[in-house]
Amino acid sequence: MRLNNSDEKLINVGNWIERWSHIQPEKIAIFSNDTPYNYRTLNERINRIANILLERNIKKGDRIAVLMHNSIKFVEIFFAISKIGAILVPLNWRLAMPELEFILKDSRTTFIIFEEEFIDTIARMRKKIVVDHYISCSDNGEKKDRALPYWVEDYDALMNRASKESPHIAWQSGDDDTHIIMYTSGTTGVPKGAMLSHKKTFYNVLNANIYFDLTRKDVAIIARPLFHSGGLIVELAPVLYKGATAIIKRRFSPEEILKTIEEYRVTVLELPATVYNFILHDCDLSKYNISTVKCFFTGGERVPISLLSAYAEKGIYISQIYGLTEASTLFWLPYDMAHKKMGSVGKPVFHADVRIVDENGKPVPPGVVGEIIVRGPVVMNGYWGKPELTKKAIKDGWLYTGDLATMDEDGFVFIVDRKKDMFISGGENVYPAEVEKAILNHPDVQDVAVIGVEDKRWGEVGKAFIVLKLGRTTTEEDIYRFLNERLARYKIPKYIVFVDKLPKTASGKIRKSLLKELDYFKEHETSQ
Repeated sequence: MRLNNSDEKLINVGNWIERWSHIQPEKIAIFSNDTPYNYRTLNERINRIANILLERNIKKGDRIAVLMHNSIKFVEIFFAISKIGAILVPLNWRLAMPELEFILKDSRTTFIIFEEEFIDTIARMRKKIVVDHYISCSDNGEKKDRALPYWVEDYDALMNRASKESPHIAWQSGDDDTHIIMYTSGTTGVPKGAMLSHKKTFYNVLNANIYFDLTRKDVAIIARPLFHSGGLIVELAPVLYKGATAIIKRRFSPEEILKTIEEYRVTVLELPATVYNFILHDCDLSKYNISTVKCFFTGGERVPISLLSAYAEKGIYISQIYGLTEASTLFWLPYDMAHKKMGSVGKPVFHADVRIVDENGKPVPPGVVGEIIVRGPVVMNGYWGKPELTKKAIKDGWLYTGDLATMDEDGFVFIVDRKKDMFISGGENVYPAEVEKAILNHPDVQDVAVIGVEDKRWGEVGKAFIVLKLGRTTTEEDIYRFLNERLARYKIPKYIVFVDKLPKTASGKIRKSLLKELDYFKEHETSQ
């Protein structure tokens, strides 16, 4: 450790595991698909993949895409990339191939690490993207189903040969340097990459340590996908920064979550509201001992009061948190206030300056609706390759979230609506503009509008109102077939309604508020 170097960057996320490996080498850091990995082993695995990347001439700032489910390999790759100063581009495996192609091209990714099950998708994209290195890995190291093509290297074989010693890194990285580019679909229909720095992740975990009340003795389930900010930054990073234990699986079923709580004596549980709903309706809570959980949290989507009330009746109080990819968690509801302030997302986090303002940027009084804005170390560096869009989002140091909220007399915040049209379906952000853009590519479609509507199972789902070109007789089935090849399934509207026209303002903007009125559909719906 070079203590005399004044230029040394102090915050590098990739160093956390190494430091814990010296303090508590035998402590279990990760249970991945029920296999334990202590901090010493995890650090050695991180060093191996870091050395592999450096041997392939990865430099500071190079983008490395990862396409895989939750596993120990995702975790070690994340920390290795951060450690050597490269940038992780996590890919949502639910996306359709054109969506993945866009992200890879936009980020100018030069290296892809992927699970074997995605090799056909990668092979098809390879004809359209320019990538120097491809590495394939199997899930949990089982034998591969087939031989890899000549252009793909084998992850497990490389790891077996690589050095487990700390890598020699010829440059400094950390602090304000970007270590993740996390893509979120935009209201313009084009995904944008939020550049997240080491410092941003660090201050987010400091906030999380407060609202989760984390210690080294804690055990937490990581149920959200690691390609999301919620899984990687809000759930996993705080647990490992604190030297605690994280439990990850490829996927958790509702019953598996309850069994895991009981078996591993889980103390912290953060789940999407959709999953809490599945547990409530699909499982018998009385059959499981979940008394070890000291706090239950949820966030990231609209949370029905009826869901919170149903759990409260069982003696379980769920606190809400609120955040976004560009700034992680901004509000949290203290667990001891979960019942009294049910429905609130709480108060601003410790390490951020968060306000609710009017159209002139002035703070609004209690009871008045305004837009949430934030400044401080938790704010992203900006949008990758989009300086003008960054300027629109960040003004005088303040990130304008586009979300509307109000505050009560006690300072507790309640989310009112989204200024943007985005809705959340099953924990996934859906931007209507992106879906509309895809539908408009259908040759028979003249116009379209998509909104989110309530759904008992998924929280919200899409509903598309389509105006066909004169004389066309396209059916719902035709639209679904068309979209299945172009969008992730969760983005495809559950409902399709054909209408003869859409309500618009004098300037031609669609009045989506009217689309939610039943009388409008009765008057304008067309028969197919």
